[in-house]
Amino acid sequence: MLLTGASRGIGHATVKRFSAAGWRVITCSRHPFPENCPWEMGPEDHLQVDLADAADTVRGVREVAERLAAEGGLLHALVNNAGISPKGPEGERLGALTTEYEDWARVFQVNFFAPILLARGLCDELTRARGSIVNVTSIAGSRVHPFAGAAYGTSKSALAGLTREMAADFGPLGVRVNAISPGEIDTSILSPGTDKLVQQIPQRRLGTPDEVAKAIYFLCTEASSYVNGAELHINGGQHV
Repeated sequence: MLLTGASRGIGHATVKRFSAAGWRVITCSRHPFPENCPWEMGPEDHLQVDLADAADTVRGVREVAERLAAEGGLLHALVNNAGISPKGPEGERLGALTTEYEDWARVFQVNFFAPILLARGLCDELTRARGSIVNVTSIAGSRVHPFAGAAYGTSKSALAGLTREMAADFGPLGVRVNAISPGEIDTSILSPGTDKLVQQIPQRRLGTPDEVAKAIYFLCTEASSYVNGAELHINGGQHV
């Protein structure tokens, strides 16, 4: 599988979940593979690519395709997990009136355009494997969120719409496309004040990265063989 945004939180848990099941995981990020990471296959299966740069993303797609071609050319899963949400000088949420154009463009490049560039560029490899694509959206894509900015929220809303379009277009090729929409997940990037949100969640707790990773795994395996075009809410009932 190919996974973006693998260095922490949901992405890191996803690497561990799939690796434990015997999958080979190719990770990509704009940073080189960290030398202190204990994952044995990490350096060999890591791709340094800047998803905020369309040209570099296309270069990364070519490199992944070349790696796969040398080993049979099959890609069983693509998980578009990378996402960015810029903050203000004091760490505050950036709304529609306070987000600069450059930030809008960068957020949409990473959160929206990179997933379709990766999926289109690796379409043949996914088709040969009758693989699965999972886009990671967000609860912020369906409501104004107190911490996630306007650019982030609208990019995730657009990604949910793109998931439906991709499901219709990739489905005839034998490739399923779904999304997961996490709510408040216990990671290192939680904003101050999240504890107040927990009281509004029916299960009265944060989700764990592993709970999200298990949902991603479900959507990439035969257990979900007739699930296509869905957006799975993983938020303890926060959306109800």
